[in-house]
Amino acid sequence: MTRNLLFALAALSLAASASAGVPRAAALTGTNWKIVRIDGKAPASPRAELRFLPERLSATAGCNGMGGSWQVKGGRLVGGPFMSTMMYCQSVTGDDSLMAQERALADLLAAKPTLDLRGKRLVLRSLGHSLELVRMP
Repeated sequence: MTRNLLFALAALSLAASASAGVPRAAALTGTNWKIVRIDGKAPASPRAELRFLPERLSATAGCNGMGGSWQVKGGRLVGGPFMSTMMYCQSVTGDDSLMAQERALADLLAAKPTLDLRGKRLVLRSLGHSLELVRMP
């Protein structure tokens, strides 16, 4: 009996630690986030951000805006369909890094990324893409 209780407690502890960084939708609703890394690189624009409005997600890498419905399901950000403006965007350095980051952001959001929330830091990951964010006041 004691052995079964220990196994049950160990399983609960593992499950709790595995989901400790997975936020519920209520923890994200009404929050604004500054994007600090897109695929490991600093954003090409200081305006890169993500906003979790009630029932609507708004995102930009700094030029085009995109948005759509969203919810958290099974530790993943599930949203869409996402709509986006389609302007050509050139970074301040004159290259197309801003456009590449816009594509990466759109691909990431469409791929139902996993969510990891730790204090004021949020990380979204999908196959091939990652987004690191810091909560704005």
